Amino acid sequence: MAQEFVLHGYWRSTATWRVRIALALKGVAWDTAPHDLRTGEQRAAKYLALNPQGVVPTLVVDGEPLMQSMAICEYLDEVHPQPPLFPADPLARARVRAFAQVVACEIHPLQNLKVLKAVKALGQDQAGVDRWAADVIERGLEACAALIVGHDGPYCFGPQVTLADVLLVPQLSNARRFGARFDQGRIASVEAACMALPAFADTSPAMQPDAD
Repeated sequence: MAQEFVLHGYWRSTATWRVRIALALKGVAWDTAPHDLRTGEQRAAKYLALNPQGVVPTLVVDGEPLMQSMAICEYLDEVHPQPPLFPADPLARARVRAFAQVVACEIHPLQNLKVLKAVKALGQDQAGVDRWAADVIERGLEACAALIVGHDGPYCFGPQVTLADVLLVPQLSNARRFGARFDQGRIASVEAACMALPAFADTSPAMQPDAD
């Protein structure tokens, strides 16, 4: 019997987009359960029973909730190994994972909604908040560009899409949102190559049923 996947998320959430990309790359069908982060729907008691952090995404697999986008993507790679999100070589796998963690652990947390509200509460106006977020993104993308120097494209680490690409492309939507540069190295060309694939284009925020 096929597994049932329900993705709880928000159309503009870059972390949710990562999971949509991974599901699409694996050819896995899923249902969408939207939660509007602007109105605090993610803090409803029913959702907190699935995800005690009150964040998105949560992927519910046959009734079992999974949290954190990178963990979800790695789970999908284990249960649906084709096409793989990691190279076979352990050293190459570590490089892909390191790149992904730069985005997930160093860039994204500093410019998510909760942190930006805290920055604004410290006295910054909206222009100052946006500039701060853009600076965070630009510095992180400089590191990302350096990590893929010496690797031929079209994707981050060569001819195969990896978890690095799955993390990078959604982050660039936030770069646009905050007016950040993303002309570092091959970053923009990697995005263009990825967005030519249905798994990236068809799962983009604007294509989601709850988009406004």
